[in-house]
Amino acid sequence: MTLKTKDLKRTSMNIKPLKLEGTFEIELSPIGDHRGYFLMTYSRKIFQEHGLQTEWLQENQSLSRAKHTIRGLHFQHPPHAETKLLRVIQGAMLDVFVDLRKSSPTYGKWDSIELTRDNNKMVYIPRGFAHGFCTLTENTIAQYKVDNLYCQEAEGSLRWNDPDIAIEWPATDPVLSDKDQNAPFMKDFLSPFK
Repeated sequence: MTLKTKDLKRTSMNIKPLKLEGTFEIELSPIGDHRGYFLMTYSRKIFQEHGLQTEWLQENQSLSRAKHTIRGLHFQHPPHAETKLLRVIQGAMLDVFVDLRKSSPTYGKWDSIELTRDNNKMVYIPRGFAHGFCTLTENTIAQYKVDNLYCQEAEGSLRWNDPDIAIEWPATDPVLSDKDQNAPFMKDFLSPFK
């Protein structure tokens, strides 16, 4: 699809803060016609204007075959912590993030956003958060950028159904990995995030 200059000016991102400081919903604006659409999913200039991370070191993609698959709650310990920019390119999911920053007034609190292939939304999650999601359809594909390289030794996780966090998941009997099923609870967690 070839875009004219006037079309490029119409491509934009509506960036609005979510309830946990540093997290943002980013609504994308596709330009469509009878052939399909064009969608700008990242602009260094727009991110800089909003004070957001602009240097991405790795891009990942995950496929969850079953509806009600939960992945998370995951994070990387400093100095390998990650900012994430996440979107769904197939299917739908409830994306969840938990504030692990000890000095934050919302420490231990969670928020969520529904991401679907069709709602043209992304979520920006800064360092200092645990992250997870629950798929709402079969064959959900998530794609996300991170600002740090993956380090297996830095992996951390919290229990998806921790009663102290009390996330309202859309599934009571989800598909889980053994690791996620047996992750530590918040009461046993000593946050490495200042």
